[in-house]
Amino acid sequence: METFNLRNGRKLVVEHCDFAESPREWDNLTKCIFFGNYKHIGDKHDFDFDTQFDSRQDFIDRGEDIIKKHFDAVLVKAVHLYEHSGTSISTNYGYPYDCRWDSGTIGFVIITKEDLRTNFKWKVITQKRLDSVMDNLNSVMDSEIDTLSDYVGGEIYQFSIEDENGNEEDSCGGFYGSDISKNGILDYVDAEDRELVLEQI
Repeated sequence: METFNLRNGRKLVVEHCDFAESPREWDNLTKCIFFGNYKHIGDKHDFDFDTQFDSRQDFIDRGEDIIKKHFDAVLVKAVHLYEHSGTSISTNYGYPYDCRWDSGTIGFVIITKEDLRTNFKWKVITQKRLDSVMDNLNSVMDSEIDTLSDYVGGEIYQFSIEDENGNEEDSCGGFYGSDISKNGILDYVDAEDRELVLEQI
C-alpha cells in the first residue's frame, strides 16, 4: 500500500486490487494462443500441434509458421514467460525472457485477417492497407500482452481518496500496471493534486 499527500490534508491511498477481470475478457484486437499449463491465461482455442519440436527455438520458428497458416494470421509473435519471484510475459525475447532456467515460450499472440476485417471494416485486405497499419498493429499487440502480463503478475491496483478525517471521498479499482503516472489512477484527481502526487513518486 502507498499513501500520497493531497491538498487540504487529504490522502490518496493506492493498493493491490484482488478482484480484477482478465483483460482477455475485453474487446481485444489480438488472440492469445497459449499451450500447456498456461493455456488458460490466453484465449480459448482447440488447436494443438501435430508435430514435435526439437528445441525452444524450433518451437518459436516453426510454430509461428504453423500458427500463421492455421489461423490465417497477418501478424504472429511468440510470447515468452519469466517466472522468478513473480511472473511476467512479453513478446520480447531478450533478458530475462531468454533465461535458460526461469523462462519459456508459452505460445503466440496473433492478429488474423478476420480480426482486421471486423475492426477496420475492410472487405479486401491489400498489402498497401497492411503496410499503412503495421506499426500500429505491432504496438497494439505488444500493449495487449503487457496488460495481460500485469494481470498474470498481479500488478492490478485500486485507490481511495480520504479527507482530512480519514473518511472516503472516492474510490475505484481495476488499474493495470504499477506506475500510477500511467495506469489511469491520476485521471481521478485534479491537476494540482496530480502534480503533488508526481512530486512524491
